[in-house]
Amino acid sequence: RSKNMSTYALRTYEGPYLSGTAAGMMTKTNTIGYIASFPIPEVIRDINSVYMAAKAVNPDVKIKIMWVSTWYDPVKESEAANALIDQGVDVLIQHTDSPAPLMAAEKRGVKAVGQASDMSKFAPTAHMFSIRDDWAPHYIDVIEKVKAGTWAPQDFWGGFAEDMLSVASMNDNLPADVKKAVNDMQAKIKSGEFHPFTGPITDNQGKEVVPAGHTLTDTELAGVNWFVEGIDATIPK
Repeated sequence: RSKNMSTYALRTYEGPYLSGTAAGMMTKTNTIGYIASFPIPEVIRDINSVYMAAKAVNPDVKIKIMWVSTWYDPVKESEAANALIDQGVDVLIQHTDSPAPLMAAEKRGVKAVGQASDMSKFAPTAHMFSIRDDWAPHYIDVIEKVKAGTWAPQDFWGGFAEDMLSVASMNDNLPADVKKAVNDMQAKIKSGEFHPFTGPITDNQGKEVVPAGHTLTDTELAGVNWFVEGIDATIPK
């Protein structure tokens, strides 16, 4: 940051907590899958968020992670989706931006959540909902402040509370209790009643990484480099 430069980011981990809630309730194999882009803090904390949410509603759930080293590659994403389904995954969550995983889920008869945009049209049956990113509220706010002469540099994070994340096209075929759980959790996160990264949280090496009663600050969230307890995987170097 400088006198003429700000930074801004999405609280992406808020959306995956809803995805994990739905995944934990919908899985029949107790195995959900995550198609991961790159091993950076944003992706790592979103994987943690998915798993913590799924575990909260389904103590028997497991998560399998497939790293594809891309943000957008339909071929790689499709291959990863099918590989996860072959390993018993019946709910797919992605941190990539093409609809290929949704399309694979539709063909294979499993469930999935869309990422970044509304992907419902690509998987009418498989699509549970999408977590949609919307940068417009922040861009408009910044432009208005620049015009008014009130803008100041900052490190900005936005999520449900700022209407920069939303749940898009929740499928009518979802059970009523799943819809309610997702909507209730979104309301709790949006109001500030609940934060996914409030301790106590232990990592998968048995170390306490978030003490009881402490909520990770934005600075701490930006440095998450551990998987939570229960995730049987290592983070690629």
